[in-house]
Amino acid sequence: MTQTRTAPRPTGSRRSPLLEPSGSIKLTARGAVVALFAASLLGLLLAAWTGWTAVADAIFVVTCGVVAYYTRAKGLRVVVVCPPLAFLAGAACAQLITAPDSFSAAELGTATPWLFIGTALTIAIALGRGYRPKVSRPTELPRPTEMPVIGRLIEAARHLIQAAWRLLVSRPRWKDQRIRRR
Repeated sequence: MTQTRTAPRPTGSRRSPLLEPSGSIKLTARGAVVALFAASLLGLLLAAWTGWTAVADAIFVVTCGVVAYYTRAKGLRVVVVCPPLAFLAGAACAQLITAPDSFSAAELGTATPWLFIGTALTIAIALGRGYRPKVSRPTELPRPTEMPVIGRLIEAARHLIQAAWRLLVSRPRWKDQRIRRR
């Protein structure tokens, strides 16, 4: 009989984050987005066919938690942003599949609280796993007139405003001509 021993853990070693998955399953950012979309679509289709709207909302919230937990650390930025977009895409596809004639935005309105809960859960799990957003501050922003497209737009808007101001300030000439003719 063979026994294996593991080396004792050094006392000063760094511990992994509390919410780190213990298994070998790790999702990439793309896999997480696809899983969120698929779960949203399937949940909304199930809700449309059975009439149980709470099931679709619960599936979405649970999937947000699972995806945030099992995504690789470098893909957490995408996972934090994508739940509302994946839900919207899933809802649009489900409406195209199930709606007889038109898109109903009322169903999106009833799922809004669950959408916020799922997004907040995703952010909380990502922060618990060690995700910290990187905020970079630009050293110096270019002036809008130095940018070619924006500079031209600003100039065009300035000319348009000046022309409109000239029309508003100047008296209408046709009134002057009527007065002179009488």
